[in-house]
Amino acid sequence: MGRKAKYSAEQKVQACEDYLSGKKTAIQIARELGMGNYGDDKIRDWARIYRINGSEIFDDKPHNRSYSKEFKEKVVKEYQAGQGSQRDLQAKYGIPSMRTIIRWISMYNSHIEIKDYNPKPEVYMAKPRTTTLEERKEIVQYCLEHDRDIKTTASLYKCSYQQVRSWVLKYEENGEDGLLDRRGKRKNEDELTELEKAQRKIAQLEREKEEFRRKYELLKKAEKLERW
Repeated sequence: MGRKAKYSAEQKVQACEDYLSGKKTAIQIARELGMGNYGDDKIRDWARIYRINGSEIFDDKPHNRSYSKEFKEKVVKEYQAGQGSQRDLQAKYGIPSMRTIIRWISMYNSHIEIKDYNPKPEVYMAKPRTTTLEERKEIVQYCLEHDRDIKTTASLYKCSYQQVRSWVLKYEENGEDGLLDRRGKRKNEDELTELEKAQRKIAQLEREKEEFRRKYELLKKAEKLERW
């Protein structure tokens, strides 16, 4: 079963209409939808694929979108032949995220085999396994460095999907402290000493800094690929 969309098809269509008509800016729409950082880029992506494919592109799909090896290579070769930018091809084929195309191009240029889509259903049925703190750190780091691909990470490290998802969320909220085996127990803010409050704030700032770094590196990589 595919994941439920965070925004409805109606919201996406309205956002595109407002943006394309000039009624609202991408930043205004993203703010209204509570999309957070880089939400305006997502609005522009929606508008591009909507302009070419119409409202049907936002219809809910019963299954996760899948792409064959042949299709992926076709998109990459069109890009390399100068038949469209990454954003052009994203809009042309209705691919939800440009990062998907960037990943295909990167794999192709690195001579990594581009395979057919594998939904990895086994990770949802896998039993949780016991891990050490160091293992959890490694697993979370791998997941974050690979575009939060929880399914692939769970399959690679022989964990369940829910385990990896939980670790990533806890790490993003509390840093390495969130990966400690405390069975979900965490001090409330009013229970902390001033030192602990400062340490928690520093950890939060470090996580935000790291998240910004990852996004910046992704943008630099996209710009570099765009120039090729």
